[in-house]
Amino acid sequence: MNFRIPALAIAATLLSACASQPKPLQGEFAEITPRDATANDSTGAAVRWGGRIVRTEPQANRTCFEMISTKLSTFGRPYWAADDTGGRFIACRTGFYDPAVFEVNREVTFTGRIDGYESRQVGQYDYRFPRVAADVVYLWPIRERVDVVTRPAPWPWWGWW
Repeated sequence: MNFRIPALAIAATLLSACASQPKPLQGEFAEITPRDATANDSTGAAVRWGGRIVRTEPQANRTCFEMISTKLSTFGRPYWAADDTGGRFIACRTGFYDPAVFEVNREVTFTGRIDGYESRQVGQYDYRFPRVAADVVYLWPIRERVDVVTRPAPWPWWGWW
């Protein structure tokens, strides 16, 4: 009986670890950022990158996404951490992804392999983008902003009625 509680705690921890990310985003990936991949040739590395969409570009047989990379939560969802970005990247996937749905600033996570690099301009600056051949394009639901209103604590002599 003494072993039952620790065994249940361990089982619960293991189950929660398995359910931490959506199934399409699970796997083993290189721990590099797009900025790292640009500095060191990482062609062929399996990555899970995410961020916010800068531009969605439908082409004849595929759609490419220009992204600003951000850190990923334990669930694989992008989040901003004090304007700390991991650089930019381009992710391409076969098929049509509607720019009206995949619009600017939507959060997306990709899994795939780095299949090369592409030079583009960001403003007047020449920028070298790592390009990912995406296996998974995971569009996250829009975060709803909720304003929390709290009441002030009652004065001690008011009572708790």
